[in-house]
Amino acid sequence: MVPLSWFLILGAALFCIGVYGVLSRRNAIGILMGVELILNAVNINLIAFWRYRTPDQLTGLVFAVFVMAIAAAEAAVGLALIIAIYRTRNTVIVEDVDLLKM
Repeated sequence: MVPLSWFLILGAALFCIGVYGVLSRRNAIGILMGVELILNAVNINLIAFWRYRTPDQLTGLVFAVFVMAIAAAEAAVGLALIIAIYRTRNTVIVEDVDLLKM
């Protein structure tokens, strides 16, 4: 049986990689990928704590499914915004996008 600490270390590593991706990328798609990594790290921690603390209840699984639904909605809305901005500005570099100026 794999100990809980291994899952927590994996979740922390994914979270750190996601935060680094969000803070260091200039490309909007790279930032979205970093946010997805952060949400996947949260899911790993939710499932690990559920499995090791209360496997007879479904609360951990419900929270994980809720986070997956939020991640899917975030990806859909984020990509739609990026496509709309690219069509008007011809760039996906976050620093070049200034929606108040044409």
